[in-house]
Parts: sequence; structure tokens; C-alpha cells
Amino acid sequence: MVLMLIVVLMVAVAGLLASARIVRQYERGLVFRFGRLQEMTRGPGLTLIVPILDRLQKVNLQIVTMPIPAQDGITRDNVTVKVDAVVYFRVTDARRAVVNVQDYMFAVLQVAQTSLRSIIGKSDLDELLTNRERLNQGLEVMIDSPAIDWGVHIDRVEIKDVSLPESMKRSMSRQAEAERERRARIITADGELQASRKLADAAATMARTPTALQLRLLETVVEVAAEKNSTVVLPFPVELLRFLERSASTEGTVEPPQTDYATELSRVHAAQ
Repeated sequence: MVLMLIVVLMVAVAGLLASARIVRQYERGLVFRFGRLQEMTRGPGLTLIVPILDRLQKVNLQIVTMPIPAQDGITRDNVTVKVDAVVYFRVTDARRAVVNVQDYMFAVLQVAQTSLRSIIGKSDLDELLTNRERLNQGLEVMIDSPAIDWGVHIDRVEIKDVSLPESMKRSMSRQAEAERERRARIITADGELQASRKLADAAATMARTPTALQLRLLETVVEVAAEKNSTVVLPFPVELLRFLERSASTEGTVEPPQTDYATELSRVHAAQ
């Protein structure tokens, strides 16, 4: 009698161990009995199933980070690029994620790849490089539309990198360098224009007051002498140069005095 009780107890313990399952906090359990999905979803903790008759399948509800392999494509402006991205998603309905699709992770990956190729063909190169936020939103909508029927919610999609051909990189580098050179020249020209206006105002002021020009000349001499130089350079007035030029031209045009030929001949005979 005692032996029978021990045997029954051991069988009960073995059956309990065979039917006991543990579901983690971030999981949900689905029970299939004879292949039919049961209505009740098992929550986290210890749960029991009927041995041999039931099969428990666990579904992870955590956010999954899935990298999208780099996809080759041609942009709308005929530039060949390679773009990779990453998608964040999670299961919101465990029943549909198991029943409606064979492998929801593989399905999300395939939809993400095709959507990425499609978004590359619809965008220009400048949009891929500068307007990624809008492209990320478009990718999220394109992937989330079919994923809703699978019980999957797309939280976020991010474009990681855009790889360009080496020839395109060199062209963009030359373009950026030319743009910087253009800006530098514009800034230099603008500075010269402002400086010329200030100099014109200063010249007009000094023209009205000749003493100011002399004071400026003396100040320049003092600045040069302060450097302890052995040679002092003094500016030569332009008006004096012009006066000398006019004097030289006047002297060059004066005709030499003409001597009478007969007078000279008589002087020669007298001398003989």
C-alpha cells in the first residue's frame, strides 16, 4: 500500500514537472492543443500545460534591433549609391505574430530591404545626404503598413550610412572647395569695398582740412621711426613731382639762340 502510494506520488511529480513551464516577464505563451491555438494567452510566471496534448510557444515582446544589409540602388538623379539602415520593432499581438506569418522577423527584414531600395529610387542624392529625417519617416510608414497584419509595430527606422563611388566623392570635394573659395573671395571683396568707402570718407575729410594731411604724414614718420630703423622713408609730395616735370618740359622746348652767318665770317677774317 505504501509502495503504491509512493509510485502514485512519483508519477504525479513527474507529470507536474512535465506540464510546468516558465514564461519570462518579456514573453507571452501561446498554447496549441492538437494543433489548435487556445484562446487564453499565458502571461509571465509559472504555467501548466497538459503533457503530450499541449505545446507551448513563447513569443518575445522586447524591441528587436535588426540591421538592414547595405542595398545598392540608383537615385532619381542617376547616381549609384549603397545605403544601409537599422529598424527597431516589437511584437504587439503575439497571436497574429505566430498565426498570420511563418517567420515575422524574416518577413520584416525582407520588407525593410525592398522598402529601402524603393526609397533610394525615389530620392535624389542631396535628399539622401541632408534630409534623412523625412526619409526615415517614409521608410517607417512603408514597413509598418504590412507589419500591422503580423502583429508587429515598427518603432523607428534609421538610415545609417550612404556610400558613394570614389569619383563622386572627388567631384563633391572639388565642389565644396570651389564653394569655399567663392565665399572667401566674396568676403575679401566685401572687406575691400568697405575699406575703400572708409578711405574715401577720410580723404574727403583731409581734403577739407589740409592740416590734417600734414599731421597724418608726421604720424606716419613717427610710427616708422619707432621701429629703431637706420633708414627713414619720407613720402615725396606728388605736386612737387608734377612741378618738376613741367619745368623740365619747358626747358626742353626753349630754342637755342641763332648766330648770324655773315658776322661769324667777318670775325674769322679779322682773326687771320
